[in-house]
Amino acid sequence: MQQVSFYQEAFVSYLNRFTGKREPESLYNPINYILKLGGKRLRPVLTLMTSEIFDCDYKEALDAALSIEIFHNFSLVHDDIMDDAPLRRGKETVHEKWDLNTGILSGDAMLIMAYQLFENYNPETFQALAKLFSKTALEVCEGQQFDIDFETRDDVTVLEYLKMIEYKTAVLVGAAMKMGAIVAKAGEKDQNIIYEFGKNLGIAFQLQDDYLDVFGDPETFGKQVGGDIIENKKTYLYLKAVEFSASNKKTELQHLYSLNTTDHSEKIKTAKHIFVSSGAAEATQKKIESYTEKAFLELEKLDISKENKLKLMAFGKQLMSRNV
Repeated sequence: MQQVSFYQEAFVSYLNRFTGKREPESLYNPINYILKLGGKRLRPVLTLMTSEIFDCDYKEALDAALSIEIFHNFSLVHDDIMDDAPLRRGKETVHEKWDLNTGILSGDAMLIMAYQLFENYNPETFQALAKLFSKTALEVCEGQQFDIDFETRDDVTVLEYLKMIEYKTAVLVGAAMKMGAIVAKAGEKDQNIIYEFGKNLGIAFQLQDDYLDVFGDPETFGKQVGGDIIENKKTYLYLKAVEFSASNKKTELQHLYSLNTTDHSEKIKTAKHIFVSSGAAEATQKKIESYTEKAFLELEKLDISKENKLKLMAFGKQLMSRNV
């Protein structure tokens, strides 16, 4: 198992070869644009890393890794349309840079391209990858719909929120790792264990993202701190604050989240104060630790070397100690 930077560089090099000039340019240029916008490349790195954990050359997993990354970016293109988002990673979103129809059609093409990459594997591996991919893609859509539904609901529970982030975010992390195991021809038991490791780490990662959105350093976070508060998103922090707060503070927070004010700084300041004073901030940090620990417990069951287990654990700890 190599350093994360090694897999990132190897993947980006492969991606650059994939995103060559194609006709019609009006279809493929937007695809190449979103794929080259950068990002942490977390999911494809996990696919490559997992293949080597199970004693396979990472190069054999490049097509599976590329499939995961194309699917992830396809979902971002369509999410941005649904959210009418102007920016993605600090750059214009596809539908803003081109138009709505281009965003829809290029996104559709990306989903097909993601499936097409499985054709580079033998029939048995193709079938296993496609079966996992179909299940995961549908769950991501379900998670997105839950997220949309929650925007107009005032009775969202903590369990519902955790299910939403599991489907919208975490299952794709689990699938990325299981794909690496499938390519490496790991046993079914180990494939399922590494999936659970990735899924639990994915939930912890999203909870950490929610936390950093409010309490992150503006210099390093990479996007506007307090964005979820401005958009009235009912995150784990918000739901625990409602659960823990006295009735007057609970009412104040709920009222705050019903407003679309231009005074963002005061709204963020008030919400942050309630998150801390209610104990919601601390509860969120404990939940992040809990899911990280759940992920690490899965590692004990894996039939891999102790050295590789320690490397996966170190990766997980690095992921959870991030400030971006």
